[in-house]
Amino acid sequence: MEGVLSTSEADLAWAAEDFGRVVRHRPMAVMHAASRHDVAAIQRFARAHNLTVVPRAQGHSTNGQAQAPGGIVLDLNQLETIHHIADDRIVVDAGATWSKVVTAALARGATPPVLTDYLELSVGGTLSVGGLGGASHQHGAQTDNVLELEVVTSDGTLHKCSPTVDPDLFDAVRGGYGEHGVIVQATLRLIPAPTHTRTYRLRYRRLTDFLAMQRSLAVEQRFDYLEGQAKLEDDGNWTFVLEVAHFFTPPAQPDDTLLLAGLATAEIEVSDTTYWDFLNRIADDVALLRRIGPWQDPHPWNNLLVPDNAVEEIVTETLSEVDHEALGDTGLVLLYPIPRVRLRTPQLALPATPVIFLLAVLRTAPPNSPDILNRMIEHNLRAQALVTASGGTVYLRSPRTAGTTPTLL
Repeated sequence: MEGVLSTSEADLAWAAEDFGRVVRHRPMAVMHAASRHDVAAIQRFARAHNLTVVPRAQGHSTNGQAQAPGGIVLDLNQLETIHHIADDRIVVDAGATWSKVVTAALARGATPPVLTDYLELSVGGTLSVGGLGGASHQHGAQTDNVLELEVVTSDGTLHKCSPTVDPDLFDAVRGGYGEHGVIVQATLRLIPAPTHTRTYRLRYRRLTDFLAMQRSLAVEQRFDYLEGQAKLEDDGNWTFVLEVAHFFTPPAQPDDTLLLAGLATAEIEVSDTTYWDFLNRIADDVALLRRIGPWQDPHPWNNLLVPDNAVEEIVTETLSEVDHEALGDTGLVLLYPIPRVRLRTPQLALPATPVIFLLAVLRTAPPNSPDILNRMIEHNLRAQALVTASGGTVYLRSPRTAGTTPTLL
């Protein structure tokens, strides 16, 4: 093997926690893979000894999805090579970050169709869960924009799969949390990239108006990017910010009158940036959070896929329990729609309504405050029960963590 199988305390401690810092499960060992041959070898070893192998790169999960209690964590961070790029596709290793993919693609005037808000996630990581973002209302999940995968299954065999070659494996591993094989390489679809972005932020006082506008825009597809946030004001009331964007390349310019028709609101912000700066817009915020500390604090995040016919009731009830303490100083609430027809990955568990809303309550708990952290976790569980009872689903919930209650560090 080219890689290193480690049982050092430092490696076990690294693999025993994730970005969430809410659960902690120590593996038996960590495999730092240097090649796909290492992945195959550790898969064969684990199968022979009845051990679980869980792939991991950036470890940005929040509820132990990339941990392997008593098993082997497979570190894919060294598998980050970009092998080939053409106008319509790019071939990359699973450990490459999306920021690296985007940088290489933009150099050719191309871009992946769908990107998450945070680009420092690994390709294999998001393809193992789905990968949703502001362009999902047009292009679906990141898993819907894969042309081919190379996968090492539990018997240590390398397979190529696509919609036409071994489609059953292709459908099993996209959004499969590594349960059906470890993604080691991906061929991703690219589309022509713009050079600039005009972003519009419109504030709504009433949830009903906000949801109606989002629903309409998701179906109409007037904008290239569509997201939104619920904002907790200082007085404890909630307002709702519609965030939409139009991509363009000068000398062409967005037609504000046409784009904003029917979106009348008293509060609107308009800003222009380069396309790259728009995609990478939270990098400075993350750098600040790393520097001052909250990035290292517990993050009991809750990501829910809510059916359209229950979204207003669920959002209202969920937010009624969230005050400033229950959100955290750097917490935020995302809320945006995706037409169900755009999401074609079989492993994604979805509500049955034509439009689905992602409701993500992304909290930060203060360090060494178990009472506040427990309150956040308990509220997450109540919200999950409410959503599932209404026909919704919990997003980013792997088979390994489904049905389990988070335990404090």
